Amino acid sequence: MTERHLSVSEVEAIAREAHELQTDKAGRPYVEHLAAVAEGVRVRGGDDGQIAAAWLHDAVEDDALSAQWLADAALPQEVKDIVLAVTKRSGEELSSYTARILATPGALLVKEADLAHNADPARLAVLEEATRTRLTAKYAQVRRLLGLVGDESPSDRKNPANPQTH
Repeated sequence: MTERHLSVSEVEAIAREAHELQTDKAGRPYVEHLAAVAEGVRVRGGDDGQIAAAWLHDAVEDDALSAQWLADAALPQEVKDIVLAVTKRSGEELSSYTARILATPGALLVKEADLAHNADPARLAVLEEATRTRLTAKYAQVRRLLGLVGDESPSDRKNPANPQTH
């Protein structure tokens, strides 16, 4: 008998509760970012696993949920792998981080949606100029390392389990 996995709506509820007191750099509720990334994954053709990973993409990195929680969660291994792939580790080189994302099926799409929301000009506009400049350069560097240049996305962002992604 196979284990029942959490649904996307159950994962969303867990993520919303875990991040409920957190705000982003502009002071907005952090769950707005999670919702935007999940929606970005959906509109890019992501499957339910990638959407669930989008809801959880910052949970371990931000200590909203522990790595042990993720390991024990009733989630497919692919979802756990994506979350861990996009979790930046303290002191980690950007090249190692981006290589891990590229090596994990489904993770590039989640990171692409994350970067798209993080680099949204309207979202950046409310930040101090120095912070906005630093983050814009950082996001551009990560996009380059991931092969996300221009409007076209690399074909390897495709989730092999979901041929609908492009």
